[in-house]
Amino acid sequence: MRNLKELWVKKTLVGLGLGQFLSLLITSTGFSSSELAKKGINAPTSQSFLNYVLLAVVYGSIMIYQRKPLKAKWYYYLLLGLIDVEANFLVVKAYQYTSITSVMLLDCWTIPSVMLLTWIFLNTKYRCKKITGVVACIAGLVIAIFSDVHAGDRSGGSNPLKGDALVIAGATLYAVTNVSEEFLVKNADRVELMSLLGFFGAIISAIQISVIERNELKSIKWSSGAAFPFVGFSLAMFLFYSLVPILLKINGSTMLNLSLLTSDMWAVLIRIFAYHQKVDWMYFVAFAIVVVGLVIYSWGDKDEEQRLADVTHEDAERSKRFDEEVGSVTRNRGTMAGTSKAGGDNSKDEAPTSSTYREINP
Repeated sequence: MRNLKELWVKKTLVGLGLGQFLSLLITSTGFSSSELAKKGINAPTSQSFLNYVLLAVVYGSIMIYQRKPLKAKWYYYLLLGLIDVEANFLVVKAYQYTSITSVMLLDCWTIPSVMLLTWIFLNTKYRCKKITGVVACIAGLVIAIFSDVHAGDRSGGSNPLKGDALVIAGATLYAVTNVSEEFLVKNADRVELMSLLGFFGAIISAIQISVIERNELKSIKWSSGAAFPFVGFSLAMFLFYSLVPILLKINGSTMLNLSLLTSDMWAVLIRIFAYHQKVDWMYFVAFAIVVVGLVIYSWGDKDEEQRLADVTHEDAERSKRFDEEVGSVTRNRGTMAGTSKAGGDNSKDEAPTSSTYREINP
């Protein structure tokens, strides 16, 4: 029981620490995308292209060196790469139309989507407290959308509603990739996942760039101000992609997306101190509700761990009692057999009484 509690605490602390680092990485990618949007650079697929190339080169080299056979079919990774590229495209595209705070808040739509998908495909069970926490998060999302309509200052984006729709669509695709990665990292191999995701993601991105972003790239006037956010975005994404499978294996996709909720706080700070923008008061209400939902969900997670611990303890007690009963019956049988042998030939003619029969066969 004590070891189980220590394991739960250790796993939770590692998950929270890694989740917060991933949250900072996501915030930095949002900051980079927002900076590029302010400079008029609209090339969302190109921003992610270098990340996929880095994944393919780094993890592909490790995979070639190990020379291990594939544990999952290659076309699974092709489909995953396609969904992931389009998810990144939609979310990065949203920065052209809405504020960084809205993107960060609405991106947690991934949480209920992940829960639904894990429930359907991975048979993950969620108790009432977890569902209550998710409902609170969704309520925060609704308020975030309403605040975009309510806000009189539109400096956060040219078309907030369109940006919100793009984020929600991208977040839904992120949920598909998160659940797929959780399944693959637990049943296949992390290096295989990263290398093939990078390989197919780079190919799909290159095709998409040549079709819809070729003219945009030609029109960009490259400078340090434009190159630094571009490269910074790719490096942050590479670290994020590299560490996500570790958290997925330890805590699962729902914990990943819950950890990323704190990126909202960093987004608000960036908007206030870096952009010197005023944040509509409803953003704070939305964020507070999301935090409440996170706390409720965390309590539900602890209750689930405690319930599993209690079940494990009860199973151990039942197993112990069963072993004691079996040992007692075995000793009784040995005693009865010894008595029978010592009793001489007359004992062979005696039929066992009902009480004796019950004692031997409980």
